[in-house]
Amino acid sequence: MGAHSTHAHGHHHHESFITKYIFSQDHKMISKQFLITAMVMGVFAVILSVLFRLQIAWPEESFESMKFFLGEDYVDQNGLLKPDRYLALVTIHGTIMVFFVLTGGLSGTFFNLLIPLQVGARDMASGFLNMLSYWLFALASAVMLFSLWVESGPASAGWTIYPPLSILEEAIPGSGLGMTLWLVSMTMFIASSLLGGLNYVVTIINLRTVGMKMTRMPLTMWAFLTTAILGVLSFPVLVSAVALLLMDKSFGTSFYLSDIFVGGEALDASGGSPILFQHLFWFLGHPEVYIVLLPALGITSEIVATNSRKPIFGYRAMIGSILAIGFLSFIVWGHHMFVTGMNPFIGGVFVFTTLLIAIPSAVKAFNYITTLWKGSIHYTPAMLFSIGLVSTFITGGLTGIILADATLDIPVHDTYFVVAHFHIVMGLSAIYGMFAGVYHWFPKMYGRMMNKKLGYLHFWLTMICGYGVFFPMHFVGLAGSPRRYYSYTEFPFLDHVQDLNEVITFFAIIGGLAQIVFFYNYFYSIWNGPKATKNPWRSNTLEWTTPVNPGHGNWDGPLPVVHRWAYDYSNPEHEEDFVPQTVPLKEGEHGH
Repeated sequence: MGAHSTHAHGHHHHESFITKYIFSQDHKMISKQFLITAMVMGVFAVILSVLFRLQIAWPEESFESMKFFLGEDYVDQNGLLKPDRYLALVTIHGTIMVFFVLTGGLSGTFFNLLIPLQVGARDMASGFLNMLSYWLFALASAVMLFSLWVESGPASAGWTIYPPLSILEEAIPGSGLGMTLWLVSMTMFIASSLLGGLNYVVTIINLRTVGMKMTRMPLTMWAFLTTAILGVLSFPVLVSAVALLLMDKSFGTSFYLSDIFVGGEALDASGGSPILFQHLFWFLGHPEVYIVLLPALGITSEIVATNSRKPIFGYRAMIGSILAIGFLSFIVWGHHMFVTGMNPFIGGVFVFTTLLIAIPSAVKAFNYITTLWKGSIHYTPAMLFSIGLVSTFITGGLTGIILADATLDIPVHDTYFVVAHFHIVMGLSAIYGMFAGVYHWFPKMYGRMMNKKLGYLHFWLTMICGYGVFFPMHFVGLAGSPRRYYSYTEFPFLDHVQDLNEVITFFAIIGGLAQIVFFYNYFYSIWNGPKATKNPWRSNTLEWTTPVNPGHGNWDGPLPVVHRWAYDYSNPEHEEDFVPQTVPLKEGEHGH
């Protein structure tokens, strides 16, 4: 495409407010829409978690805040949270965090922002599908929030919605309308993920600029590509599980219902198996962990290399580990089901595959540490969050080895030990990756810088409170506390961990309030932050070759041509300690 036609591309359409900010087809705007929607959802999820943590720490006390945030329906006449509504808070918190914040927030924001910019494309393969993907996500978010205030109560069968509890309204009121809305919301969310995922895959494979070979792509792109493929392959399985669940709920089928008694009455359903649902759910559920983690790890690779001023260590090994994690994530789901009466031989296979996935994960951790080793490290807020991610990824991963082994898993299954494990390895790591990405690419999003000191304050508060909440949970779990219980004071053998529950709740409240620092910094900097330069981090990747505020088309002139890989930092043959991908090779210089 010549310079003239390209230039014309940027100016031929004057956009109205609606086409620019609401129904935008520009990938950069859509990424901001995803981020802000995910932030709103995150606020709801964190408030819910603090409310049910208050219930766990002080089960006999009434809190005005419950009534204030949730309304009259949620509390009984003594001002205490109702038991079924407690389960609803746990369910909706889990659902929002896993799908709407970590999946939608991470993928929707950074895939949209970075894929066209880092591969050298004008936009996504289909701007229209991209817009549709966001609006389905926004609609799904609205339905999920709306379900919180349904009279019979929101879905309350846990975020894994295991039948028969999620089907039978007689067993728990939340399994009526609230559950149906949950299923509708999730179906829209999955449709959004599939539209987005196909778009991302096609853009990376087909729209790379001249010279952008696969082996020159930044690791972020490899992580995003693998994640998008995982989503496209695993989310449909959840749709099929949800469809069968809706049929059991509404049309009297019994895919998941066997001979069940409710209130002494036998139901006429027979022949189904709730275990079938577990298999279908976890076939999505485990790849989902990596759909959340891989983008965060990809973002970290980019930020660690940039701020260490060193080439990333073991580039090809990192690509290999991303692909290996992607492949193995499909054959480990059985480790969630060791207690279901699984054949020990099959259990042994799942133990083997789950322990196997520790190898590529360890390769990643090793590569981060060796990239940091002897680097000239710039401690930006993004870098601190990336190092925080490496820390939580390792500490949370170690407990995964215990849960991967059927013999060790059975005593701690469904206790707080499991909650501690996945919140550290998936929750904290992914959230840190998300924060790191926002601090690092904020100049690209808004053309301004975020406040560094507030970034440091936000990091240290979040890091200390993150470990303060989830590390003690290991001990609460080892003492035998089951998850999702309404009150632990009913059991004398758990009296000695009640103090820990109070400590956890204290850290949860402080950690929740600490996010106000981030929100203030984010929204204040959009309008009032110091103006950014074109390449504030002295980085090599293509997005920093665009204007400070790129228009719809990203580059003003012709598309950039790529001559080298993304990690040419501290190259002795060049005066500067960074060499952008667009700089041609010198005579005699070896390229990647």
